[in-house]
Amino acid sequence: MLALSLVAVGTAGAISVSPGEVPNESQVGETVTTTVTVEDPFVDMPDEWTLQGSTELTNVSWTVTVRQQGEQVSQETFGEQSFDHPLNASNNGDTVIVEITGDTPAVDNYTYEPAETYTLYDFDTVQGSSTNDLNATAVHHYTNASKNARLAIDEAAAAVNESGTGQNDLDQAISAYENGNFENAESNAQDAVEAAEQAQQSSQRNQTILMGVGALVVLAIIGGGIYYWRSNQDEPTKLQ
Repeated sequence: MLALSLVAVGTAGAISVSPGEVPNESQVGETVTTTVTVEDPFVDMPDEWTLQGSTELTNVSWTVTVRQQGEQVSQETFGEQSFDHPLNASNNGDTVIVEITGDTPAVDNYTYEPAETYTLYDFDTVQGSSTNDLNATAVHHYTNASKNARLAIDEAAAAVNESGTGQNDLDQAISAYENGNFENAESNAQDAVEAAEQAQQSSQRNQTILMGVGALVVLAIIGGGIYYWRSNQDEPTKLQ
């Protein structure tokens, strides 16, 4: 699963947001670190506004560094799942770098499609009572059991789509997955694969039989044609 990135400019149209490396997925409890860079925070923006950030990571640490032409102007750290950092054009720089580190949260609700995700970060611009979206990213999270079940369902879905058989078992696998019954999900997914494979084998046997029958029919037609031709060839001799 790819990370989902949403960017909304609103009144912050001139602000450039450059996300750092974001994982496609992360395991529950795994530590994740990424960096987001905000360029030109005061272009087409008020001289004073607040950068607001939030996350669903746990054990969070934010480091907000403001730079002016590469030189550090200020740095502040936050230890909660959200923060507010006021920015002022008179003493703040041209670049704001936000580094976030935290642990991947537990999955509250398993969904096969779309896959379950958590908010890695969500940034907003706040001006008085007005809040505008700046940038947000969601990442797929999993446990070993849920990942194994998802892989089994993926395999089953491919087999069912190819054969057109086993949909009921596949639906049961997905239902079990979304209820957190990963062992049952894997078992039902395997049943779907087996049903699909049996259908394919049966189809192949039927095709082989039909091909064999077709070949016999062709041979019979050819044989009949040869017999008829020979019979006609013999008729003048018999008349003499």
